[in-house]
Amino acid sequence: MSDSRLAEAAEPKFARHETFAPRFGWLHKAYMQVKDNSEIFHREDAPVLLGVGKNMVNAMRYWSQAFKLTQEHPHEEPSYRAYVASPTWRARWLLDEDGADPYLEDTGSLWLLHWWLLSSEPHAKCLAPTWYVMFHLAPFSRVTAAEMVTVVTRHIRENFDEDKWPAPESINRDVDCLIKMYALDQEFNPLSPGSFEDLLACPFRELGLLEGQGKGKERTWRFTSGSRSSLPAPVLVYSCLDYASRFSVNAGSISLARLANEPGAPGRAFRTREPELTKAIESLVSEHPDLQIVEALGQRSLAFTKAPQLLAWDVLDEHYGRVQEREGFPTPQEWAKRYPGLDGGNHKRSRKKLSQQSEELELIEENV
Repeated sequence: MSDSRLAEAAEPKFARHETFAPRFGWLHKAYMQVKDNSEIFHREDAPVLLGVGKNMVNAMRYWSQAFKLTQEHPHEEPSYRAYVASPTWRARWLLDEDGADPYLEDTGSLWLLHWWLLSSEPHAKCLAPTWYVMFHLAPFSRVTAAEMVTVVTRHIRENFDEDKWPAPESINRDVDCLIKMYALDQEFNPLSPGSFEDLLACPFRELGLLEGQGKGKERTWRFTSGSRSSLPAPVLVYSCLDYASRFSVNAGSISLARLANEPGAPGRAFRTREPELTKAIESLVSEHPDLQIVEALGQRSLAFTKAPQLLAWDVLDEHYGRVQEREGFPTPQEWAKRYPGLDGGNHKRSRKKLSQQSEELELIEENV
């Protein structure tokens, strides 16, 4: 078995995006609909309500879940077979009309979403294993699309049981979608649905994480690294504390080397080396009383005097103008009461005989 921890970090989900990279406005549209209608992605009029094509409805559903903005769970009515969606509290915090950045106008919000996509949380694994492999586990920075497929396939076969292995074409679609999502200078593929529109409409290309060189099948892609001028220090520190919370729920510390180099950590997700990561952290730590850079035995660490998850949200919320202090803004506990499906208690239940209409609602295999 591989030591990549892929099976621990990610669910074996492949090609759920229907080849469409996330586009401007999709996440906000999906959130605004889901918060009032948990069945939106299964409705016959979903394309009209969301303003997209039928296949794009499935893509919006996948990306909303992959970015951890929705959580899927059984319907309260036992006869309804398809899983429905509830908006997470972080979606309320970011995407509501009075949220932090509903239209993703701040590039820092794209970095934040990139972190949420790649991160593996205690109750929400990464739902984009191809992305996880290429950012966290791939041993090289310059690679062809074919080599991406090879390395992703190897990690999948080393970490998942054979019945979880996807069809080779699914991995090809994932790699194609990843390139469309991040590359600024990709080639237009007339055989790929939505390829031209993705060239114009995917906001994550602004992050500058992927660059191309050459043409055709020999074209190589380079994952850039170094200083990230568009990555706000509070977003980076949030991700560092969020990652630290996987290992400590109370005050403590985590080495900067781990934050920069460990699979699953911010350094790999943002492709930022330890010197640049340290410099960005220091710019915020000097002004925050609960954070400190400490050194012991020649190793520098980020120390925190409060629970890292709470401190992470405090740092992030301050950067966006104290969203949580706005009038009427719900606490996570209040939000969970409004959407009981978020509690994670997806208990087993008896199924009544399904109507043909209900069966048609099961668009893709559900496994939350």
